Amino acid sequence: MIRHDFRTPASRQRGQGMSEYIIITALVAVAGIGLFAAFGDTLQSQMASMSMEMSGQSGSQDIQDAQASAGTAQTRAAQADSLANYNQQTNAGGGGTTP
Repeated sequence: MIRHDFRTPASRQRGQGMSEYIIITALVAVAGIGLFAAFGDTLQSQMASMSMEMSGQSGSQDIQDAQASAGTAQTRAAQADSLANYNQQTNAGGGGTTP
């Protein structure tokens, strides 16, 4: 006697949907990390400037830091990327502080 289990395809579909969701979430996370790595110093300085201005203090130093970080990012973007100059680009003087 042949026995059919009709619930198996639905559970497989549900598992496939969850796997696709995990893959998409991981790709979004990697993209977010890459964007923050590229623009982190600039974003940090701009957020600090906005916070200072909203509290009634001068944020001009943070604005200058953001402009310097943006200039550094522009210079790095203009350079050719390769493994030969990876350390030079990564360790170039960024606008942020080191922990």
